[in-house]
Amino acid sequence: MNILLPTDFSQNSWNAIAYAVDFFKNIHANFYIIHINDQEPEEVISDGSVIEKKKSNTVIQSFQLLLQKLQQQKTNTKHHFYTSIEDGNFIESIRLHVAEKHINFIVMGTQGNSNFKEATVGSHTTDVITKVKCPILVIPENARFRSVSEIAFPTDFNTRYKTKILSTLKRVSHFNNSALSVLYVSKKSEELSEIQQNNKLFLQGQLQDIPHSFHYKVDSTLEEAVQSFVVQHEVRMIAMMAKNLNFFQHILFHPIAKKISYHKEIPFLVLHE
Repeated sequence: MNILLPTDFSQNSWNAIAYAVDFFKNIHANFYIIHINDQEPEEVISDGSVIEKKKSNTVIQSFQLLLQKLQQQKTNTKHHFYTSIEDGNFIESIRLHVAEKHINFIVMGTQGNSNFKEATVGSHTTDVITKVKCPILVIPENARFRSVSEIAFPTDFNTRYKTKILSTLKRVSHFNNSALSVLYVSKKSEELSEIQQNNKLFLQGQLQDIPHSFHYKVDSTLEEAVQSFVVQHEVRMIAMMAKNLNFFQHILFHPIAKKISYHKEIPFLVLHE
């Protein structure tokens, strides 16, 4: 298993790394921790090479501190760590690593050093979700690893589920022996269309080899339905299909509301076809 961990050395990115180490604790894994400097060079009067050297030294020191923190955690002989520092376009660098290292999962925090609190998900993480075709675990600022006993999978049953998505979903459920809860939300009580019913039956057949259940909630908004379901069922992870942008806009990219807290505490697994 190959895991890519982009870091900007913020507390949020460290939290994502720590979560990943715990989440994949039962798996033989290579963790590739990368720092990508995609900032334009500053115009300076003094010798630019001196400033670049200072920047480089700062990053190296930050990596040394990060590795020390990892070593202080309980050693897992199944895990191996590799670090790299790169300059260039953030998304292109991520894509290159995904291809060259045969990355199975990307793990990122929701926010970085910019600390832009008005957004639920930071710009770099949003770009990776929408522009890189690799499963990504998005770790919120307040998420702490607890045994992932249940994974929620919100769906409208309008999309035909590709084998690649379902195999990844089942694979993730095996990592921590998680049960999968398929959640269908509607604003009013109504029967499924023929297409929805067929897609639901297909999904039922595909999930036979893992613990799973189907749930139906009527609520005024999708995010409120997810919030109540997360609390009632002690959900520890929410899985989503990247293709379903409508769900993303409501669940993951939704502006922060006082009574909605799951996006601050529950990791998201984003699945690509």
